[in-house]
Amino acid sequence: MTDGKRMKHSVKDTVFRDMFSKKKYLIQLYNALHPEDKTITQADLEIVTLQSILLNGIYNDLGFMVRGKQLMILVEAQSTWSANIVIRALIYLMSTYQDYFNANQIQLYGSHKVEMPKPELYVIYTGDKGNHPDVLSLKDEFFPDMDCCIGAKVKMIYLQDSDDIINQYIGFCRVCNEQVALNGRTLKAVKEIIRICRDRNLLKEYLSERETEVEEIMLTLFDQEHVWNIERNNIRAAALAEGMNLGISRGRNEGIELGISRGRNEGIELGVMQNKTQTVLKMFRRNMPVEDIADISELSVEEVNDILKKAMVIH
Repeated sequence: MTDGKRMKHSVKDTVFRDMFSKKKYLIQLYNALHPEDKTITQADLEIVTLQSILLNGIYNDLGFMVRGKQLMILVEAQSTWSANIVIRALIYLMSTYQDYFNANQIQLYGSHKVEMPKPELYVIYTGDKGNHPDVLSLKDEFFPDMDCCIGAKVKMIYLQDSDDIINQYIGFCRVCNEQVALNGRTLKAVKEIIRICRDRNLLKEYLSERETEVEEIMLTLFDQEHVWNIERNNIRAAALAEGMNLGISRGRNEGIELGISRGRNEGIELGVMQNKTQTVLKMFRRNMPVEDIADISELSVEEVNDILKKAMVIH
């Protein structure tokens, strides 16, 4: 995930979240992680993915429970390497545990020892493995020569010679990268991504049954990213120009610092909101459900409805 001043959803993130929100694909993911479990059923799985309510709220890619209180699995998809992955995973884990304790009315301040599911943390890394570790450890990365009271570890999953759904998803991500590099963020790229993945048996069933929705999601997010990049460049240019102008009268250093600060604090917020408004209206005109619009745009349903009302799209 990224911070609130940048896009929080990419095409690959959104496909990941959408696909594994459906249990027939979620069970395939669990089978890839735990091939030894031969008795698992869809009914044994419960999705507990964190849902962002506020604009900058915490949310993760995927969380699910196995057989009630037996196991809690959190899975992130990551395209760029960062040791900070393990910190984010720990934050997601603690937030998910908090939701679990609250939902089950478990009291942590009593003398009785509570029951809690065993955690497992995974990151599906869609880039090249290179020299990256198989397990990312908080202690090893941040406190290698010191004792550390937190032993958080994340199992890294890389592309392997297998046709399970994890490797299919990694393959899908690589096709996305290739086609965007060749054709840009265009309808042609979207069509080619779906065609090539079908031909290579990469998420073929999912892309076939959700083709229209996936196309709409891809085009909307491509448009959103394009608009955001324009807004970001314009804001940077305006902030620099303002800073330079103020610098003439107040001194170059003071002026640039003030201009950039004002541009970031005011211009970026305005640009982000304008971008989100355009995205909401575009998705609504494509007949996407309000709940899906809210999820993709990182707004609440109430905020989406408010935008639509102000635009006089709904009454």
